[in-house]
Amino acid sequence: MADHITAPADPRHSRIGALRMLRVMLSARLRSQVVYRGSFAGDLLAQALLSVTEFVEVYVLLHNAPVFGGMTLVQACVVYGLSSMAFGLADMVFGQLDTVNVAIRTGQLETLLVRPVPLLLQLITADVQLRRLGRVSTGLLIYVWSLCYAQVPLDGAGLALIVSAPLAGMLIFGALFVAAGSLQFWLIDGAQAGNTITYGGRYVASMPAGALLLPVRVFFTFVVPATLVAYVPAAVLTGAELVWPFQPAMAWLGLPVAVLLWAVVGLLWRAGVRRYTGAGG
Repeated sequence: MADHITAPADPRHSRIGALRMLRVMLSARLRSQVVYRGSFAGDLLAQALLSVTEFVEVYVLLHNAPVFGGMTLVQACVVYGLSSMAFGLADMVFGQLDTVNVAIRTGQLETLLVRPVPLLLQLITADVQLRRLGRVSTGLLIYVWSLCYAQVPLDGAGLALIVSAPLAGMLIFGALFVAAGSLQFWLIDGAQAGNTITYGGRYVASMPAGALLLPVRVFFTFVVPATLVAYVPAAVLTGAELVWPFQPAMAWLGLPVAVLLWAVVGLLWRAGVRRYTGAGG
């Protein structure tokens, strides 16, 4: 009797099954964070208070000076609210890429590479922290309040920019998190270098660009596009005068720049993964 030959498993079915398992695990992780409501509320409040504390710096600067970096207090509030909301969303989805250096050093990355799911997707879904919604909600409140107080006209173009700017900012910050994670494949414990891009970009994005030194302004526009996240859209929405080298049309560059940035960091990430040789585990 002829031996039965088992056909090899379809790799597509394996990937679909792995993605389903990944979805189940992500859902379980998210539910586990909200099951203890008191603790979850405390985490949200802590994140919100942290965002408010950072906002106090902007308020103190502009409370004692009528104009800071070419912007009034209300205009600077639009900048801060928009940047805080965009960064909070990106930090919630992509912030766990900060731990890539730990996964490389401990050899945990090797266990992820053998799974039939893209490595980046596994890392992104590994530890989504819902408590970061506290920062997002605070940024949203400041953003909406300052837009209303500044009496921004809600015509077609203005409304489109109000809605698209936070999405573009989230995508730009998300790409910066991926770029920072990619650096860990080349640097030894390069977390601080990555933080310069991500958290340094967040700080720059929350301030009026006119208050920055020209070299800093140029770097965080044409190398790390942090000023395009909030400053340029906020200036156009509120009618603030733009400083060099910005032009009003640049307010709409957020999404195109985000797409281009993701294409670049995607290549950087794949190059880093190909370079990884293992930790000997």
